[in-house]
Amino acid sequence: MAVKRIQKELLDLGRDPPCNCSAGPVGDDIFQWQATILGPADSPYQGGVFFLTITFPSDYPFKPPKVAFSTKIYHPNINSNGSICLDILRSQWSPALTISKVLLSICSLLTDPNPDDPLVPEIARMFKTNRTEYNRLAKEWTAKYAE
Repeated sequence: MAVKRIQKELLDLGRDPPCNCSAGPVGDDIFQWQATILGPADSPYQGGVFFLTITFPSDYPFKPPKVAFSTKIYHPNINSNGSICLDILRSQWSPALTISKVLLSICSLLTDPNPDDPLVPEIARMFKTNRTEYNRLAKEWTAKYAE
């Protein structure tokens, strides 16, 4: 069941890739993917190329994939391990969602962080209280780790 669904999503991604995103299997393992997200133009991540790992569970799509950044990023909802605080990757997961939709949601998280549900409280505080400094640091990290 999972393999068929993952193969279908891979085909769909090839036919109609989400804006600024790509993803596909690493080697022969259909359950292990690498994804790439280009930093959105209207964000401090602009110009960055961010790599993510995607691990599909054997009971996909009934359980969400594990998605994590392998590129370091300065963001209130993404910690130093690359874990992403995004409801659709946890409690709000639905089998109707696809990797394409997940990647688009992560892209929009880069443009619109959610400082009220942070994984990194210090960065969320910076985002809320000193947006100029937050943007400066996010740009600096993007230049250092994602170019």
